[in-house]
Amino acid sequence: MLLRLNELYGTKIAALDGDIGRVKDFYLDDESWRIRYIVVDTGPWLTGRLVLLSPRALVKPDLPDNALHASLRKRQIEDSPSMDSHKPVSRQFEEDYHRYYAWPAYWSGMPMMAGGSVSTALPTSPGAGFPAGPPPESPPQPHLRSTKAMTGYQVQETDGTIGRVSGFLADDNSWAIHELVVETGHWFSGKEILVSPGVVRRIRHEESKVFVSLTKADIQRTAENSMARAGAGTCPTGTFHD
Repeated sequence: MLLRLNELYGTKIAALDGDIGRVKDFYLDDESWRIRYIVVDTGPWLTGRLVLLSPRALVKPDLPDNALHASLRKRQIEDSPSMDSHKPVSRQFEEDYHRYYAWPAYWSGMPMMAGGSVSTALPTSPGAGFPAGPPPESPPQPHLRSTKAMTGYQVQETDGTIGRVSGFLADDNSWAIHELVVETGHWFSGKEILVSPGVVRRIRHEESKVFVSLTKADIQRTAENSMARAGAGTCPTGTFHD
């Protein structure tokens, strides 16, 4: 099932032994197009503290319950490495984080699936269960970006501007971004289209822009073909894949 991430902001997060807070943001890896962390505002439980949850910790979303459930205990989360909410997530923090939970690092090539098997026993110390010996050489710094910050990015195609990013659709099992939701401008009556990450050529975060290998003619042609197949009188949301 696909989840629209901006509709999950504010969703309750429940641990095995009680609620821990609400979804504040998601951190997206802009190279692999996967959600690496859920940013949780712990509210009155850990006043003033944000914590990160890996999708590894989540069971399948229980949307009728309006909650995301983590297969962890509150003590585990409370004792996890503390992030500095005023700085980007560093690779050193990520290494400490994955060592604490004894999870394979996502940059090691291991698949990261929601609802994976994780231990619910409290670690005796940070790094419990981490293999002995020297740590592996650190890979390049992560490409983590806030989905909230990327919302509103201008989407540029080969002959102009398509519109702006208004959301992201993610698979509820792999937490991979399936599509970017783009609100078009007046040229296409402000309709929303869905753009596959596969057509993204590059992102310039300093300019708040996403560049895609599409033209406005591509978009209009695909929408017209969809209408013809459906026999509809209105333009549906267009989907563009690589």
